[in-house]
Amino acid sequence: MGKRKAEEAPLPGRYPVDSGEVELLRDLDRPNGWLLSMAGVPQSYVDLDDPTYLDFEYVRLMADVIDAIDEGPLDVVHVGAGACTLPRYVAATRPGSRHIVIEPDAALVQLVRDQLRLRSVPRLKVRVADGRTAAAGLRDASADLFVLDAFSGATMPLDLATAEYMGDIARILKRTGTLLINIADGKGLAFARRVVATVRGTFGHVALLAEPGILRGRRFGNLIVAASPAPLPLRELTRSAAGGLTQARCVYEDDLVNFVAGAAPIKDGDRVVTPVPPPALFE
Repeated sequence: MGKRKAEEAPLPGRYPVDSGEVELLRDLDRPNGWLLSMAGVPQSYVDLDDPTYLDFEYVRLMADVIDAIDEGPLDVVHVGAGACTLPRYVAATRPGSRHIVIEPDAALVQLVRDQLRLRSVPRLKVRVADGRTAAAGLRDASADLFVLDAFSGATMPLDLATAEYMGDIARILKRTGTLLINIADGKGLAFARRVVATVRGTFGHVALLAEPGILRGRRFGNLIVAASPAPLPLRELTRSAAGGLTQARCVYEDDLVNFVAGAAPIKDGDRVVTPVPPPALFE
């Protein structure tokens, strides 16, 4: 695909990428809102005029956690950023922040550069590599925030949910750093419980945010894990989750122990069934 000038409008359509094909769709309700989807599964939404506008509910929950972090610029690692919605948000709300985006699909990165003005995001570097390989090369105690939002289609790569990978993330985070993970799960929440158990095995402070129906396993959806070596701002997270458009809950301490319900942490080599959304979910 040819390079385009930053000021040119994106071109809606289907584009080949290394992992298949993505579709770029214009939002008819917002002049410069764009949706990136793969195989019918929404992957990212960006508003090129307003990077603080977050269309996906789970992204707004992640932003609530980010907003609760102490003021000032952040050093951020993003694993699986898609169209880079959160890097754009952090760049707008916390000027001076630095971003390392890790994405294994080089053609997708080029598409976002060409069509969605990625070069306009200040202090952002992209490393084309898988999440484990790239993380292994990052310096100790170098990140204030580590965002793990990696999916292959609608499924989280299992090698990014293991205790070994959580240990590497803990190495990369600063003493007061924060980890954010996006999990998708449905009935029974067996996978989410194991991921939370894995995170709790590495980090001393963990919270889970999701819409009540998802937390009860009544429908398939996204759950956000926040974790840190240092105490989390639980009161603020509880208030912002309940007061947002998603009307979410923040689960922690004894309630989180009850949520995990004895689930075993995931280790490299474990055979784990990763959840797949029902076919009609995105219709």
